[in-house]
Amino acid sequence: MFELQKRIGYKFKDESLLKRALTHSSYANEKRCASNERLEFLGDSVLSLLTSEFLFEHYRRLPEGELTKLRAALVCEKSLCGFSRQLSIGEALFVGKGEDTAGARVRPSTLADAFEALLAAIYLDGGLDCARRFVLPYIEKAAAAAERGEVFKDYKTILQEIVQQTPGERLEYVLTGEEGPDHNKRFFSRVLLNSNVLGEGSGRTKKEAEQNAARAALEFMGIS
Repeated sequence: MFELQKRIGYKFKDESLLKRALTHSSYANEKRCASNERLEFLGDSVLSLLTSEFLFEHYRRLPEGELTKLRAALVCEKSLCGFSRQLSIGEALFVGKGEDTAGARVRPSTLADAFEALLAAIYLDGGLDCARRFVLPYIEKAAAAAERGEVFKDYKTILQEIVQQTPGERLEYVLTGEEGPDHNKRFFSRVLLNSNVLGEGSGRTKKEAEQNAARAALEFMGIS
């Protein structure tokens, strides 16, 4: 927990709050202690408030509807999971043995929940200003990326993390074709799970084709 406090740039007065924020329900059930679920509930509201405050102050020309859409993009699971990965929160989680084996430390929903719980813990320990100082850099970067159209497009990573939850599963990307002249070529890719086709996609580069194949696979799996 000491290393995580250095990464987040905040030292807890009450470290029990930090431990609770990092306690997955599976560990709590094994040890009969409190999980981070209540903190997650509070953190969701704190995050919404601070994100709304930031957008209200910095995007004065956007109407209410656009502000709402942008806020939803910044605080969605994929975004929070990305923030959590930047801090390596997964490494610090207290997870039950079964869930640890099943890949809970890299599961997007677990990481997103832990980020919200951590924010709530900072809020309770140090107040709203401390919570604001902690989370604003992430909100600012995500908002800038949203303006550039670069938000949440790493579908390959998302798909890989989902598949890794089941030991022995293997993903493979196969280039199935290409067409057009060199200056305007289009590539076609297919993603396989244990030799079974999950999705297909195309793009101007091989990487883009693979990303679109992964996106198709996620849609096939019912993950938007």
